[in-house]
Amino acid sequence: MPFVLTHMPSHWSSSPRIDPLAALAETEQFWRKWSARCTITSSEWSEPVRRSLLTLKALTYHPTGGIVAAPTTSLPEKLGGVRNWDYRYCWLRDATLTLLTLMNGGFFEEAKSWREWLLRAVAGSPEQMQIMYGIAGERRLPEWEVEWLPGYEGAAPVRVGNAAANQMQLDSYGEVMDVLYQACKGGLASTDAAWGMQRALLGHLSKIWRSMDEGLWEVRGPRRRFTYSKVMCWVAFDRAIKAVEAHGRPGPVEHWRRLRDRIHADVCKQGWNAKRGSFVQHYGSKELDASLLLIPMTGFLPVSDPRVRGTIEAIQRDLTEEGFVLRYRTRKSLDGLPPGEGVFLACSFWLADCLIMLGRRDEARALFERLCRLANDVGLLSEEYDPRSGRHLGNFPQAFSHVALVNTAMNLSEEAKPVEQRAEKKAA
Repeated sequence: MPFVLTHMPSHWSSSPRIDPLAALAETEQFWRKWSARCTITSSEWSEPVRRSLLTLKALTYHPTGGIVAAPTTSLPEKLGGVRNWDYRYCWLRDATLTLLTLMNGGFFEEAKSWREWLLRAVAGSPEQMQIMYGIAGERRLPEWEVEWLPGYEGAAPVRVGNAAANQMQLDSYGEVMDVLYQACKGGLASTDAAWGMQRALLGHLSKIWRSMDEGLWEVRGPRRRFTYSKVMCWVAFDRAIKAVEAHGRPGPVEHWRRLRDRIHADVCKQGWNAKRGSFVQHYGSKELDASLLLIPMTGFLPVSDPRVRGTIEAIQRDLTEEGFVLRYRTRKSLDGLPPGEGVFLACSFWLADCLIMLGRRDEARALFERLCRLANDVGLLSEEYDPRSGRHLGNFPQAFSHVALVNTAMNLSEEAKPVEQRAEKKAA
């Protein structure tokens, strides 16, 4: 029985009646035409890749180009738990990998819209830059609890808004600088205004890069000096230097080089734990963190470096469940919440990427194919997964999981490899 569901403000006049069968045919035609633009030619994983690209397009707010992390709120990261967040916003952190995914897929119009959304959102005073915004660039995202809702299978509270918007997360500076550099490499022309904004951000970062922050995982415990945050501070200055060298942009390049070298030395000294044989979550820690898998992909150190290899092997050995990767070992003293969550799908794809860079392609392929099999009957992935119960966890569908799927598929193929694009080094 076909039907049409319509919503509009009560003061609007009624819209013309829609023929549901005609509307369905029109919708199918649009999506088939859009997906036909995909330039990824590998047929081996064409179905999950196209489904992931369709998902990213569907998560895009057409008027602004902003891509939400997920279209849901408060789907729990642990069944019955309190790790329930509102993901209906746009994170800067997803910027570089999302842009590369879209450009590598041949969707330059969407990549340009995403880049333009980002430039509009972060415009203004550099100290006012947030780590996330609304789909139209909204800055005020106050978090509150919907007390009258029981939550998904009793997982309360149900939250609207996200207090992480007010956190300090230094890695966001590196993502902004990297995405704009990668955009120029990909042929999306930059502007003087955009470069002026980038220089202002770098001037602010030069004053605060030593600071503690809440880090990539938006912990609600005490601030720390997270290793990955410092790596991305290095990325910010590295990409600025490359913009000067490759694109002739003006700037205090010698000052940036000194800062880049200082940050690199700081991370290698403070973020490395010789007893553990790996980089660690934050300075002075013994804990592992899946974000450290991104070190060789950013170009901070090559995958051939023994410290990088040791970190990958430690994470694969000590930070996995059933072969899938955890973000970190949760505990209240770190993130201010009761422990326990699922494996993080994007991090598991990152491990596959690292195995590719190490030349362990058979292992990478096996892990990638296991991850693809976790998708539901229409090819969608959540944020996390419980390997014991076989259930998806967290908000759904998750843009970051689908971005990671496309990138790993390309890293395994003979096409443009995102790990090589960011690091500007050939994988093994």
